[in-house]
Amino acid sequence: MSGIQSNDDQFQALADNPNPEPFVMLNLLKFKKEGGRESYFRYIKESGPFVEAVGAKVLYFGKPKELLQGSEDWDLLMLVSYPSRRAFLTMTQNPDYLKVHEFRAEGVERAVLYATDPVKFKAILAE
Repeated sequence: MSGIQSNDDQFQALADNPNPEPFVMLNLLKFKKEGGRESYFRYIKESGPFVEAVGAKVLYFGKPKELLQGSEDWDLLMLVSYPSRRAFLTMTQNPDYLKVHEFRAEGVERAVLYATDPVKFKAILAE
């Protein structure tokens, strides 16, 4: 599996997940050495309208610094809030979005995308 190839089983699990609630997508990205950052930032600019069209928004956009645990270094960390998994899938199936997605593929050496559900933090503390 390449550094940016989708995990088909997990993508299907996301598609089959009946949870209609919002979720946050964790993105960890490592750019290709030659022109990767520029290609990815073009993807960010051109994919923005598709992200907004499904009601998603970037919550956090940052550069990882000190790696206190783990061994993989990353160039960018992004948290994107989607109103539902269905909204995310709608975006990813849009033919015009898929054209723009090519800039991501051109720029990214490896990536982790993790769909996350919120956990009631106060409920955990109360246990």
